[in-house]
Amino acid sequence: MRVFWPVTLIAAALVGLLAYGVASKGTDTTLDDAVSHGERPPAPSRDLPRLGEQGSASLADYKGKVVVLNVWASWCPPCRAEMPLLQRTHQAIAPEGGVVLGVDTQDVTSDALSFLRKRKATFPSVRDRDRSYGHELGVTGYPETFLIDRRGRVAALRRFPVTKQWLDQHLPPLLKESA
Repeated sequence: MRVFWPVTLIAAALVGLLAYGVASKGTDTTLDDAVSHGERPPAPSRDLPRLGEQGSASLADYKGKVVVLNVWASWCPPCRAEMPLLQRTHQAIAPEGGVVLGVDTQDVTSDALSFLRKRKATFPSVRDRDRSYGHELGVTGYPETFLIDRRGRVAALRRFPVTKQWLDQHLPPLLKESA
């Protein structure tokens, strides 16, 4: 029995270090705090590879448009459930200068493309292969949605699956704003 106490002690120390690392990292709520206080911080804009197409895209490519930026993954059940709503939203806001832009993360390209094809999602999507872009947005789970105004600023965010009610509350005022 004495042989196992050093192993138990080492295992307990490792678990303690892991817990400390998770607790000390915490969740970055900077964006959430700013938006909840009525601020519109600039959305992170950097080039990401297009999903299923050559080249890259960034939010800067959509300046002047209202962007519904949705972070999703093909293996995520709530992402599957909200995809038809996002496609309908994309079709509805396009004539008003709006677009849904998907950000696929933690996926194999073929799985992500199959996911979109099965759900008849035609809006553009980019890939966040290493989750670094999601980290800049403070993404903690999937799906998460960010409304970006015509000037490239975060106007609203939802850390849960998006709903029609939430979109109906936040999108019309943004679509009426000029760049």
